[in-house]
Amino acid sequence: MASQTKLKILNDPIYGFITIPNERIFRIIEHSYFQRLRRISQMGLSYLVYPGAHHTRFHHALGCVHLMQKAVRVLRYKGVEISEKEEEALLIAILMHDIGHGPFSHAMEHSLVEGVDHETISLLFMEEMNSKFNQSLTLAIKIFKGSYDRKFMNQLISSQMDMDRLDYLKRDSFYTGAVEGNINSERLITMLNVVDDELVVEEKGIYSVEKFLIGRRLMYWQVYLHKTSLVAEQLLIRVLKRAKELIERGDKLNASGSLMYFLENKITREDFDQKTLEMFSRLDDNDVISAMKDWMYSDDFVLSNLCEMIINRNLLKVKIKKKRPSREKLEKRSVALQNKYGISEKEASYFVFEGEIANLAYKKEKDNINILHKNGKINDVVKVSDQFNLKALTNTVTKYYMCYPKVKD
Repeated sequence: MASQTKLKILNDPIYGFITIPNERIFRIIEHSYFQRLRRISQMGLSYLVYPGAHHTRFHHALGCVHLMQKAVRVLRYKGVEISEKEEEALLIAILMHDIGHGPFSHAMEHSLVEGVDHETISLLFMEEMNSKFNQSLTLAIKIFKGSYDRKFMNQLISSQMDMDRLDYLKRDSFYTGAVEGNINSERLITMLNVVDDELVVEEKGIYSVEKFLIGRRLMYWQVYLHKTSLVAEQLLIRVLKRAKELIERGDKLNASGSLMYFLENKITREDFDQKTLEMFSRLDDNDVISAMKDWMYSDDFVLSNLCEMIINRNLLKVKIKKKRPSREKLEKRSVALQNKYGISEKEASYFVFEGEIANLAYKKEKDNINILHKNGKINDVVKVSDQFNLKALTNTVTKYYMCYPKVKD
C-alpha cells in the first residue's frame, strides 16, 4: 500500500522551495506552540523604520531548517559522519531554537518575565513538546543544550557563525532593504568542515567570512540598533512597566487573559511552571497591540501617552553620542516636562531617560571562527585575515543615548 505521507514543500522568498523532510518535523510545525511564531515579529518594532520588516519568527525558523539541511549535506559529502537520528535532531533543534520568544521578540525579556531569557523558555517548550512527542526530541534537546558529545552539532545551532545568524542576517537584510547584510550564506555553508569535532571554515571561504562579520556589524548599527527602533522598544518596555504599576495600585486595565496573567503576576524562573508556559504560549504581538490601542484612552497620563506614541509613531526624540549625557541635561528636560504637564519627577522619568548600546561583531574568546588551511593548520579568522579592520570588530563599541519628548508649543 502506498504511503499517505506527502512531501511538504513551502515557498520562501529568499531560498525558493523549502522541503519539510519528515512527518515528525511537520507535526512539530503544525503544533500550536510553533504556529504562535507566525504572530511574533522577527524584528520587534523595526517596521516603524523599515516598513517591509513585517516578517515573523515562523519565517526565520523555517529558513534555518533549510540551511541546516544544506549544512548536513555538505558535511556528509566531506566525510563527516552524521546519522539519520542526528540529522533529525539537528533539524528539530534549529527549528525550535526561537520558540521561546515573547511578543515583539527581545523587548519582552525585560518586561513580562524577570531574568528569564528566551533560550530558557525555548528549552521549557522543547521539554514540554518532548513529553507530547513520546520522548522523540531528547537528542535535539541534548544538542541544543550543548550536552551532546559532538561539539560541532551545537556550534551549528549556537555559535558565532551558526545557521541562526546565517538566516537572520540575510532575511532581515531582504525585508528591510538594507543590502549591507546580504551575506552569501550558501557559500559559507559550502565551505564548512569538521576537524576534531569542531566546526571550521575552509581557507577559500575566508572572504565570505569577512563579509559576514562586516555585514553583521553594519546591520547592527544600521538596523538592529537604529535609533528609532531603539526608542520604540524602550517605550514598549515602559508601557508594560507602567501597566504593571497601575495594576499593583489597584487600577483596572483591559487586556487579554494571557497578557493580564503576566501583568498581575511577578514571573521569575522559579515560577515558570506548566501553567505559566501554557499562558505564555497564548501570548503574541496582537495581545500587546490590542492592549495599547485600548490603553491610549487611559486616564493615566503616562500610560496613555506612551501607548499613543507607539500606535501613532509619534515617538520621543533620541540623540546618540559617544559620551554619556550629563545629569544636568537630563534634569533640565525632566523639569521642563514636569512644569508643562504638572506631573511628578517619577512620571517624567518615563519620557526623559538615558541608556547605552553596544556593538560587538566578533567575540574573540567565545567559539572562534576557525579557518582550516590546506596544510591542515587551523587559525582564528582574525589572525589569518588581511582585512586590517577585522581586528577592530573584536572591540566592543559603546554609544550612549538620551530620549526626551519633542517640543510642542
